[in-house]
Amino acid sequence: MALVTISPAILSKTPSEYKRTVNEYYPFAKRVHVDVSDGTLTPNKTIAEDAVWWPRGWQTDIHMITDTPSTHIEMLLKIHPNMVIFHAEAKEDLLPIFKNLKDNGIKVGVAIVKSVFPGSIKGLLSAADHALIFSGDLGKQGGTADLLLLEKVALVQAINPSIEIGWDGGANLDNIRKIAQAGATVINVGGALAKATNKQETFDKMNKETENQDPI
Repeated sequence: MALVTISPAILSKTPSEYKRTVNEYYPFAKRVHVDVSDGTLTPNKTIAEDAVWWPRGWQTDIHMITDTPSTHIEMLLKIHPNMVIFHAEAKEDLLPIFKNLKDNGIKVGVAIVKSVFPGSIKGLLSAADHALIFSGDLGKQGGTADLLLLEKVALVQAINPSIEIGWDGGANLDNIRKIAQAGATVINVGGALAKATNKQETFDKMNKETENQDPI
């Protein structure tokens, strides 16, 4: 089984809330997933991308929950995250946006919500570095993991064998091993960490679970 990265997911409505969460995760996180929603794909809004920052050494992925990605490109190029993930259901052609970001050294990903069949977005998956299988509720934290969506892992890999597979939505200690064994190598964890009394201990336990190759 490939090495799995647990990526704490950050969803903040205010800069002060964002700063507090960054400080909580700083002692143990290496790669993080930041949700940015402008209210076009979901009524819930978060901080905008111009309020996103991160400590030195963090690998930061930004999940842009928007149906108009082009309006965010200038600022994304300026803050230069590790990766930007857009939604397949955006109203714009994502391929030129992917090329622009990749030409500037930023990886790109495509989020696949429950209603999107991987075969319908072959062009995007072929061009992307990352496919995010999304089982949560857009703009919210603490969703439920629909493990039937793990069937999409093989469908995505059949289109692009080298693509990185991510998971978002409801990952916790009870199901994270199954998500990892199904082929997700980046597992975003939101509510299970946000609600944990001891976040680092929970993070460490989750890491141990992903390394457990015993049958479930």
